[in-house]
Order: sequence, then C-alpha cells, then structure tokens
Amino acid sequence: MRALLPLLRTGRGWCAAASVAARLPWGASAGPGPRRAMALYRTEERGQPHSPGYRLFFKNVAGHYISPFHDIPLKVDSAENLFNMVVEVPRWTNAKMEIATEEPLNPIKQDIKDGRLRYVANIFPHKGYIWNYGALPQTWEDPHRKDKNTDCCGDNDPIDICEIGSKIFSRGEVIHVKILGILALIDQGETDWKLIAISVNDPEASKFHDIDDVKKYKPGYLEATLNWFRFYKVPEGKPENEFAFNGEFRNKAFALEVIKSTHECWKALLMKKSDGGTINCTNVQVCDSPFHCTQEEARSLIESVPSSLNKQSNEEAQVWHFLGK
Repeated sequence: MRALLPLLRTGRGWCAAASVAARLPWGASAGPGPRRAMALYRTEERGQPHSPGYRLFFKNVAGHYISPFHDIPLKVDSAENLFNMVVEVPRWTNAKMEIATEEPLNPIKQDIKDGRLRYVANIFPHKGYIWNYGALPQTWEDPHRKDKNTDCCGDNDPIDICEIGSKIFSRGEVIHVKILGILALIDQGETDWKLIAISVNDPEASKFHDIDDVKKYKPGYLEATLNWFRFYKVPEGKPENEFAFNGEFRNKAFALEVIKSTHECWKALLMKKSDGGTINCTNVQVCDSPFHCTQEEARSLIESVPSSLNKQSNEEAQVWHFLGK
C-alpha cells in the first residue's frame, strides 16, 4: 500500500490530497531534467463527441471526481515557473472546447452559440488551432475588475494558454509547462490574456526561457499567433480583434505577474469575496471554501449527468477561408 498522502495546499485551505500534484510527481526527482506527470489525473467521457451533451469529467489518481478549474493546483511545485495546464483543444483541431465554468465540477464541453456547436474556421494557411490550447487552473479573469495594463475588465474565464511544443496533446491532459510570455487580446471590450508556454518535456524545452527565445527558435510563430487571434472570428462576420500594447508580446516576468493577479482573483472567488455570478465554484479540495463538497457529493453530481450517447453531429465542412484586404 502507498503511504499516507501529504496535505495539499489549495487556495487557502489544507486538505488531505488524493494526489501529490502540488508537489513533485511520483518517481520524479528535484534535480534537473524533464518532469513527467505520472498520470496524476484521468478523464471520463459522458455523451458523444461533437454533440451538445458531451462532457469530459476529471478524476484524480485515487479515482475521485474533481474540478479542473478549482482542484488542480496552479503550480506544480515551488519552482517559480512550472505550472499545470489543462488541455482543452489539441493542435490542428477545430471544435471550440472549454472548461464549463457554470456547471458543477466544471467538465470540458463544446461551446454552443445560437444553438449550434462552435468550430473555429480554417483561415489559410492555418488548420484549426495552431497550438495546444487550454487554461491554467486556479486562475480567474474577474469581469468586475479593471486590468491596470489594458484598462478593460476580465472575460470571466480561467486564463488561456497556448502551448507551442512539438507534441499534440489529448483533450483533458494535464501537462507541466513553463511560461514564456503573454499577449493581451481585447475581445469585445474585455481583457482576454493569452499565455505562451512550452511543455517541460518537449525535446527543445531547455532552449526556451523567455519570449525572445520563441522569436529565435520558432521564427514566425508569434506573428502567426497574433494573426490567428486577430482574424479567427472574421469568417463569422465579426470585425478583427484588437490588442493592448499594439499587439506586442510581453515577456515571462510580465506574464508571471498576470498569472499571480488572476490567481488572487480566483482565491477571492472561491472564498466568496468576489461576485462570481453564474460561475460554479463547487470543489472537493479547497477545504475552507464555502463551496467545498465531499467526494460523495461530487460523485452524486456527476451521476446526475445523463450518460446515454447523444446523437453525434457532423463536424462542419473543412472549408478554407482566404481573407483579403
């Protein structure tokens, strides 16, 4: 039998951890070299992909249901620049998958707008998302708090992250990344930060320490990223997106400060010190949060979700959009 698990610091409360995700993964050492996430988290599908009823729930290594938004620690350990990333959208795919912030235990689902499942368009020469796309857990861009850098309030979601390594990750994977920089997208008057990061297990990860390394070792990638975010809604008939700082990427130090700020906003949310509106804050590991629930209550919440297969929808035609001036 495995020894008793250590206490896990999540937000402000101490809980008996069912995983040691906040510390080094089992089998990893504190020395140099790649860090491997020893399958600390698992996922469970409900419903059929590409259907409105599809949900991807998360479990920890002990098999207990958890929230990927609230129960997965932000940082892997005490290292300054080592974070957990929840992969929502694998590179080159089109389905707009996201953490369901308004649902109990926040599964991943496909976004729906005007009654239709959302897919991002292929804008030549890009196919779907051009990075592994996801979110940092335990962060929240407060829609009532004006960002001092952008003069716009947050978008009410966890902070977004673009992983630029060579591997295509699966939806629902929790990977360890180091932050390289950040882009400030202004989406319909809201601040929508986009972090740039790389998996610590990428073969070239040792080359990347800051945003200038992306310019050096992956020339054109940041320019492609800026254009992707600028134009990706244009095929829907919307105007080009805007950016703070004239579309310039900020460095790692700036990005870490933004992460710190959004983590503090999340803490306030979980302790009911901020108005979360329709955000669902149910969690199993932030023990002194008023939204904390037991493992049995979490299981009951999941079991109430229909598990029958929904009729599968066909992914929209793989057309290409050519945007001229």
